[in-house]
Amino acid sequence: MRRPRLFTTLAAAALAAITGLSGASPAAAITGGTEDTQNRYSTVGMIVFYDGTGGRFRCSATLMTPTVLLTAAHCTDGTVGKTIVNFSWEIARQAPSGLPVADPAVGYTGSVVDAQNRTWLAGTAHTHPNYSNFTDTRNWNDVGVVVLDSPVTGVATSRLAPGGYLDRFAQPALNKTLVTLVGYGTEVRKADSGPQTPTPQSFPIVRRYTDEVGQKLTPQILQTNGNDKDNRGGGGSCFGDSGGPSFKDGRVVTVTSYGYTNNCRYLGGLQRVDIPVVQGWLAGFGVTP
Repeated sequence: MRRPRLFTTLAAAALAAITGLSGASPAAAITGGTEDTQNRYSTVGMIVFYDGTGGRFRCSATLMTPTVLLTAAHCTDGTVGKTIVNFSWEIARQAPSGLPVADPAVGYTGSVVDAQNRTWLAGTAHTHPNYSNFTDTRNWNDVGVVVLDSPVTGVATSRLAPGGYLDRFAQPALNKTLVTLVGYGTEVRKADSGPQTPTPQSFPIVRRYTDEVGQKLTPQILQTNGNDKDNRGGGGSCFGDSGGPSFKDGRVVTVTSYGYTNNCRYLGGLQRVDIPVVQGWLAGFGVTP
């Protein structure tokens, strides 16, 4: 995994190491959920980048304008070179992934074409200036953007929820409130061989979606129940879903930030994007409700 992003015992949900793309770390999916074969969430893409450790990683991101992707700060902080994105719902079923590679010391320098002849657009990552790197719950601000070198064509854009939108769903309504998560994270299931305990698997790498039920709402975070056995919802986020959106009433209300367990079967933390400190910063990139 990327250098640790920890808050007490919280593991940063979903940044996924890519070493081939089938490295020793789970190459992170949403636990449970549904593969997006109908391309219902076509505005959500997978981003890939290098960092200062020489590692290659992936996250999820949402196209908010033709040139701006919304993601998590821990998916933009410390990026080396450019970040690349593709909006195919299915990236790879099995190894080898065929993803573009670059010199780790330099990272990506521009748009590239992968082994399946798919174009990955390139852009520059920006991290919220008040991102606390998971050290301050009052100033979490786990939000980042990628400004693309050229506009995306043939893909719609998503809309940001208006300020304070989630406040209307505070307790006691929260435990009956569902949000829809989307991302390219790790599928949690029994392995094809070896120990049969459900664990994150390297493949397939596909876009999935699921509903999660609210558990706690703070001025910065929407915490959700990420257990796929919860009959109120359908699963939770896992490695590789970081930065992916959650939608409520068709608007983006959060980006995936963290999770509590390595098997992605407990509570999930979603960074609110309907709060002033985030919306004011996003407006500088032309992203407004």
